[in-house]
Amino acid sequence: REQITVPKEILLFCKKITAATLNYLKIDNVIVTLILTNDEAIAHINKTYRKKKGPTDVISFAYREAPMPHGATKEHLGDIFISLETAQRQASEYKVTLKEELKRLLVHGVLHLVGYDHEQSVYKKRIMQKKEDEVMGKI
Repeated sequence: REQITVPKEILLFCKKITAATLNYLKIDNVIVTLILTNDEAIAHINKTYRKKKGPTDVISFAYREAPMPHGATKEHLGDIFISLETAQRQASEYKVTLKEELKRLLVHGVLHLVGYDHEQSVYKKRIMQKKEDEVMGKI
């Protein structure tokens, strides 16, 4: 697979937003792996693990279920994959900056890692959307 180059400023921004989201949710002592990738790679992941064709913006893989860890030992909460190509297209479409779109995708990804799921029902979709909006407004 082809390597992509991500500006350091974007990497630092993503790290900051992920940490702020976890802090707002009062989750500490966790490790989140963030993989910024391209459409080709995320389409492969989407097909392999979700049986869906084509690229998507963000995919999260949680390594544990609630309750969240609160011990002295750091635990791996999960992985978040974001397609920078899709994020850039969506930023243009929604008329926001790339950073603003990445912030939304990171919050969305972290919420999946801590148990929120918008694909199970309309009710759970509304709950997740409300929490996403709340976090976006606070961090």
